[in-house]
Amino acid sequence: MARKFFTPKKLPDYQELSVGYYQTKLKESSSADVVVAIQRPEDELLSQSRSVVASLGRKKKDRQIWFNMVAFDENQLTARRKYFLFVVDEKPKFLSIASTRGLVFNSEMVLEREMLGEPYANENARRIAILKWVLENVRKDIDEVGSDNKMLAISGMLINQTLETVLRKLDESPVLASKLSDAGGLDFDHITLGNGSIRMDVVGDIVKIETELGPLVYEFKDPFVLE
Repeated sequence: MARKFFTPKKLPDYQELSVGYYQTKLKESSSADVVVAIQRPEDELLSQSRSVVASLGRKKKDRQIWFNMVAFDENQLTARRKYFLFVVDEKPKFLSIASTRGLVFNSEMVLEREMLGEPYANENARRIAILKWVLENVRKDIDEVGSDNKMLAISGMLINQTLETVLRKLDESPVLASKLSDAGGLDFDHITLGNGSIRMDVVGDIVKIETELGPLVYEFKDPFVLE
């Protein structure tokens, strides 16, 4: 029986959009598993290279974009890095209401052996080095599938701008890197999206990043995380 798709009448919520991200398991999920998990054929575009796959969606009227992206180990063909981005830049429906903006960026990556074995001056230096390494991978993976995709290019620019803002703050005061693993994360100010926070945890050989910007993220995020 042929599979039927339909166009939803409203934008999927944060929980629905991030399901594929949480279903993807690093070092376990295959490329076939990932495509099934992250693609929403009714309202998203799939972009793929030899080692990276991304599923992107947008809603022009409310200026909302989102993507799920996964990079694979080229030898074992299992997920090695995964990303989820949700950006909202909504115009007010009434003159008395201000425009609302928000961004959520989450990522998990398997750390390379060099990162795990590298000697660092202290734990803060290690955290900063790992965050810089995360940004390098973001750039590399988006370049794999974003050279001819405007939406991915915009998404990459936003992530790059956000992480660079955090790294500049850490360069000025490296001791603040200790806050990355706090429950509330490290607070910072984004040039266009306002107040934000970033949290980074390293468990074994996996680093996990959670970033939130703008007051709107707390309105569309659910009070729990899918696992």
